[in-house]
Amino acid sequence: MSTPELIRIVSRDSPMALAQVERVRTELTALHPGIVTEVVPVKTTGDKWMGDLSLVEGKGAFTKEVDAALLAGQADLAVHCVKDVPADRPLPAGTVFAAFLKRDDIRDALIHPAGRTLDELPAGTRVGTSSVRRVAQLAASHPQLICVPMRGNANRRLEKLAAGEADALLLAAAGLERIGRSDVITEILPVDLMCPPIGAGILALQCREDDTDTIDAVSGLGDRDTYKEASAERMFLHVLQGHCNSPIAGFAHAERSGGLSLRARVFTPDGKTVLNAHEWAGPLDPATLGTSVAVALLRQGARELIDSIAH
Repeated sequence: MSTPELIRIVSRDSPMALAQVERVRTELTALHPGIVTEVVPVKTTGDKWMGDLSLVEGKGAFTKEVDAALLAGQADLAVHCVKDVPADRPLPAGTVFAAFLKRDDIRDALIHPAGRTLDELPAGTRVGTSSVRRVAQLAASHPQLICVPMRGNANRRLEKLAAGEADALLLAAAGLERIGRSDVITEILPVDLMCPPIGAGILALQCREDDTDTIDAVSGLGDRDTYKEASAERMFLHVLQGHCNSPIAGFAHAERSGGLSLRARVFTPDGKTVLNAHEWAGPLDPATLGTSVAVALLRQGARELIDSIAH
């Protein structure tokens, strides 16, 4: 197989998405000196729509146009945040993940203009977030706070905070780091308090499955531990068949010894009911671990809980 002279990279056109593409371009150039890359930015339905995502295909709203450009041959490589790629259905026919990049921080961050931590926020503080996962967990741990809907890219949300539309924000620590705004972080929240979304901190590289030259060229960027973690998490979500209004959280962890664990939670939207599962793979492969954790939650009533939530 030969290395392509040019790789066209399609991505959402938000500042964060384009920053992620720059990381891929830098790593590709280091791996294959002399390779030329070109960015093909697209605006997705999810970026244009500021309402309830369940009204516009849920998480698929952030990937449909990117997938279409890849399948149409307008690009050779797509860069996705794994947390935005639906796991309740297969990847679009004719495409594959060629690599998962080394994972970034999976935790959520609090941004408060006066520098207060989550525990220091007074009752009635308005916290900007439209994530059902964050809303449910905040309701469980800090019911005195008020969540106010807030969509848009991280820069836009920071502008809304400055404009007084909320008193504080919850955003992904990795996302703020990627756009060079980690300076605004007041507190990094531990995963025991704010369990992350499936696929948090992972960038995936997607190709057409018949484009073996591009697949071979980018596969060297993949990280083995991240592959194991992403595979376990995505199989968990696939078996659970959650929808975009389901407060589901979880993360896998690959240990230096080679072991793999997966912790996951399913919540009611008000945070009053929390289902927990935490298992270690042992001899199990990542997909089997993901299935096992999903089954453990289904035995606790996760199916009924998820189906009871409007979407």
